[in-house]
Amino acid sequence: MQDKKTDPSLNALGGPLKSCSTAPMTGFFRDGCCNTGPEDVGRHTVCCQVTDEFLAFSKYLGNDLSTPRPEFGFAGLKHGDRWCLCADRWLQAHEEHAAPHVILECTHQRTLETVPLEVLRSKALDLN
Repeated sequence: MQDKKTDPSLNALGGPLKSCSTAPMTGFFRDGCCNTGPEDVGRHTVCCQVTDEFLAFSKYLGNDLSTPRPEFGFAGLKHGDRWCLCADRWLQAHEEHAAPHVILECTHQRTLETVPLEVLRSKALDLN
């Protein structure tokens, strides 16, 4: 992947990638966007709006996103927060009927290497 300054990131719809959230601050690079690069092994590319159901599912799988971790500057997520989620974890949650909604304009195009666009569209908040 080229430098983000010379190669603007695209979203899942092919347009410019928009910010997912700055409150809480999200993204692998903690820049508010679901940008990715070679160092992002987990591919944190899906902008989602978390639900209590998803947070419980994630905690059950060993990734507790709801408990505050002040030592990392993390307040914990709550229902309605937007967060850049790993594409594999989102797909896993979708297969278990626990996937949160997505915001396609804020979801990185590389997500499509893992999750088909029609699957993302079925959970998209920004299409209606």
